[in-house]
Amino acid sequence: MEADAPQPQSRTLVYLMLAFAVLSWAGNWVIGRALRFDAPPVALTFWRWALAFALLAPFTWRRIVAQRDVVRRSWKIIVVLGLLATVCQHIPIYVGLRHTTATNGALLNAASPVFIMLLSAAMTGERLHAKGIAGIAISICGVLTIVSRGDILALRALSFNSGDLWVLAATLAWAFYTVCLRWQPAGLDRLALLTLLAAVGAAAAFPIYLAEIASGQVLSTDAGTLIGIGYIGLVATVAAYILWNRGVEKVGPSRAGQFMYLMLVFTPLLAIVFLGEQLHLYHVAGTALIVAGISVATSHG
Repeated sequence: MEADAPQPQSRTLVYLMLAFAVLSWAGNWVIGRALRFDAPPVALTFWRWALAFALLAPFTWRRIVAQRDVVRRSWKIIVVLGLLATVCQHIPIYVGLRHTTATNGALLNAASPVFIMLLSAAMTGERLHAKGIAGIAISICGVLTIVSRGDILALRALSFNSGDLWVLAATLAWAFYTVCLRWQPAGLDRLALLTLLAAVGAAAAFPIYLAEIASGQVLSTDAGTLIGIGYIGLVATVAAYILWNRGVEKVGPSRAGQFMYLMLVFTPLLAIVFLGEQLHLYHVAGTALIVAGISVATSHG
């Protein structure tokens, strides 16, 4: 059921909130790529979620204490959600961004609805209708177009960029997270849940972070790297999540979900401006196929 439509002026503000959240997430792809030589993947993941936890905990710990019985009963699904939303998603993203462009990564990530539909069918028994199957097939063609850089011979030789495959693994983790949200603790405050997910992510990443340091991969402490980590933890995690949730509450998930398509615009633009990346024809063709496939798969009638 959709939320009640807000007044025009209020609606504009809500739409700006949703657009800013997506812009913040697009910035995460660009910064992850920009810091590939200065911030190892696990370090970036650990500090992202440790910072998010440090920012959220002072405001949410009372809610967590008040709902401790819910937390105690639901700790298993909280841990699963925490692992999927943090280390299982962001370590592969930041590893992938060492080998592929921010543009490629974000466009491939746009295929997440396809994975969500497939996993929903496999894990919950949700039936795939004919349009859903056709849409998935079209979107997969789009993914293959981007992964192969438009080169059919690369498909025949299974010669793919390893960074793209890491990004697809992260996209699969996000799809698992999205499907598993149906089992999230009923009645648990959303910001309290985000705080707990951040705690799980930081705790799970910490021993891997120590192993990364032991292997000789050390986080740079120059101003640019620290600012980048601050942006990812504060803006792309805490602020974006709060604004997105608020927007969904105001206009409903279906209308809000359409704003995710802005990721396909924001990320290439930011990557071109700040990283000097180039937009190629295969990006356009692959994105068009992904969006068309999702549109077909989610259409009714």
